[in-house]
Amino acid sequence: MNDLVISGLLILALFLILGSGVWIGLTLSGVAWIGMQWFVSRPAGDAMAVTIWGSSSSWTLTALPLFIWMGEILFRTRLSEDMFKGLAPWLQGLPGRLLHTNVVGCAIFAAVSGSSAATCATIGKMTLPELMRRGYPEPMVIGTLAGSGTLGLLIPPSIIMIVYGVAAEVSISKLFIAGVLPGVLLSALFSGYIVYWAWRHPDQVPKADSAPSLLDKLKASSSLMPVLLLITAVLGSIYAGVATATEAAGLGVVGAFVLSLSQGSLNVKSFKESLLGATRLYCMIALILAGAAFLTLSMGYIGLPRHLASWIGGLGLSRFELIVVLMLFYVLLGCFLDGISMVVLTMGVIMPTVQAAGIDPIWFGIFIVFVVEMAQITPPVGFNLFVLQGMTGRQLTYVARVSMPFFALMMLALLILYFVPGLATWLPAQMKL
Repeated sequence: MNDLVISGLLILALFLILGSGVWIGLTLSGVAWIGMQWFVSRPAGDAMAVTIWGSSSSWTLTALPLFIWMGEILFRTRLSEDMFKGLAPWLQGLPGRLLHTNVVGCAIFAAVSGSSAATCATIGKMTLPELMRRGYPEPMVIGTLAGSGTLGLLIPPSIIMIVYGVAAEVSISKLFIAGVLPGVLLSALFSGYIVYWAWRHPDQVPKADSAPSLLDKLKASSSLMPVLLLITAVLGSIYAGVATATEAAGLGVVGAFVLSLSQGSLNVKSFKESLLGATRLYCMIALILAGAAFLTLSMGYIGLPRHLASWIGGLGLSRFELIVVLMLFYVLLGCFLDGISMVVLTMGVIMPTVQAAGIDPIWFGIFIVFVVEMAQITPPVGFNLFVLQGMTGRQLTYVARVSMPFFALMMLALLILYFVPGLATWLPAQMKL
């Protein structure tokens, strides 16, 4: 039977089983086993055992549960409340006033949490009721939070970057460093849009509170110091080259415990909740990664990556056209799958094509993060949309509609990233990792 026909049948089986509600990790392993058992001479059981053990015992992967645990600990602190108090006096003088707290707050929390949904939920806990109480328009409040929440994936540490690094065999430390400037760019675009909106709709911007003095601003900033110190310790140790991503993650967990203890939010209950929350999320991701590794091996034996790479190469696409096609592919895929599944399902097939086109794998990792960010606010499986739907009680379609300007800004940022690739590649090139 033709290799492409076999691959097509396996892909069809994959989506049929996924559609029936079977866990993603088990689906990937099952389809891979079918492919190995029926169409490949190598024993399926042996290949499955070796591949799953190899993917699960990767030292690089140890950073993932630690960063997840750090985010879970901080999610249960008063971090969002303290951040709002510290940021509000500085931001209320800008056009758009306190709407900027969503952008800056999410950017700061993203630097200590690798999850988009956790960033959106943590900052939203405080800013949603505060901004609504002060009279800011609901569409802008929800839209800025939905868009800014995606910074949790781009600004390191990032769960998606770790997953991509493991799947594509790329340095996670370099990926973390590569995400800094694109994260700053996207935050600036979001704040720039708020300024533009405030200029177009001055009547919808509530009046500022009484102007605080410089001393008052500095006093309020003390609320930000603990989290800024934690960011400096975690990311600074990586950028300085004194710690690997895994070691920095361990440092982050210790720092998160100290911060939680100092705020009085650390007790037996919160410790158990953070540990169980991190364990559940990591086990889900690890099962998906193991299944994807086995599926990648199976597809490799069957020949799908080789055929796909040669087919795309035969189309004669320029590098820009290839990137546009991949962007549309991932945005469409994001309508049905979560970001982690998108990455692990496609890397084994896409990476040979990307490498053949001469695209830098570090740059491509940031590209992947951008398109996964877009998927966070595209229905019907946009995780940020689900989070905000639960927090606001609004319909999913409403939340998606008010998020569309920020989806467009992500596309603009991706265009800038393509024409100025140094935004993602310059910093990693300066670091000796």
